[in-house]
Amino acid sequence: MGYQYFNTDEMIKNTTVFDERDPSLKKESFHIAYGIDKNFLFGCGVSIASVLMNNREMDFVFHVFIDQLSTDDVQTFSQLAKSYKTCIQLHIVNCEKLKSFPTTKNWSVAMYFRFIIGDYFIGSQKVILYLDADIVCKGDISGLVNILPDDKVAGVVPERDQSWWEQRAHSLHCPALEKGYFNSGMLLLNIDAWAREYVSGRAMEMLSDKKITSMLSYMDQDILNLILHDKVQFIDKIYNTQFSLNYELKKTFINPVSDSTVFIHYVGPTKPWHSWSCYASATPFLVAREHSPWKDTPLMSPGNANYARYCAKHNFKQGKNIAGIINYIFYFYLKIKG
Repeated sequence: MGYQYFNTDEMIKNTTVFDERDPSLKKESFHIAYGIDKNFLFGCGVSIASVLMNNREMDFVFHVFIDQLSTDDVQTFSQLAKSYKTCIQLHIVNCEKLKSFPTTKNWSVAMYFRFIIGDYFIGSQKVILYLDADIVCKGDISGLVNILPDDKVAGVVPERDQSWWEQRAHSLHCPALEKGYFNSGMLLLNIDAWAREYVSGRAMEMLSDKKITSMLSYMDQDILNLILHDKVQFIDKIYNTQFSLNYELKKTFINPVSDSTVFIHYVGPTKPWHSWSCYASATPFLVAREHSPWKDTPLMSPGNANYARYCAKHNFKQGKNIAGIINYIFYFYLKIKG
């Protein structure tokens, strides 16, 4: 079984299971896990729907690790499971052990849930696909099922380019990262190897060291790169095609999403569930939303100063000048307020 840092009986308060699969159709299940807080719940639900609508021949078990859920949220996931005759498990996480670790204005302790996820499946599953909630599926994922070598902890996709890898290698004092620095939003995890390398325990130890955390810019992602830089298998970027909706603010940009893209990863602060992300590049999310129980859920308005500022910028880009002025005023109000 290997080594487990997190006692999952302590870390998981309770689990709710909705299994609407036909028991007469016995197929090997592919497990997909998300680690989120309430701000990413909308995106997570639509992400699950996007996987299901593009992979109707596969049998899935989805796992949502979250700190809290309302009764309405639970019922919406139940509807999703019924609609697609799939299995969804909702795991409520005890966050007490994580509260001492660093967070940012955009990322709560939920970014560390992927370490709990890795440990949770030790002894029960061989392979788990971890996805961030801002990932939308637009293709066939069956190519991931048997792609990972036994000696690798994770299948990953590089982030950016060689110059970026060199920058992260320098910042993190890890020359090996010059050969490749990966994005942690999509992790195809070999659970036996994860346990063997004691990834969660090593990560928590490093996150408790202020000398190490002072070097980090992307907390969980930097830590994973430091631990796993020589224990990952780089796979095709179609499985984590990273695109920022804030590219739309530029005069020109190249959209990396193509017909062959399987997963679009909407990196950056503006997400496709935000009301100001009204671009063709957000269409895959909006299509999946229409095929989910969240189809009538309105896109989210800015809830903090950072989002209000981006909302205003996008309003002006879209020619919505009055809305842009209003949201800039809202931005300054929130800044003054605190």
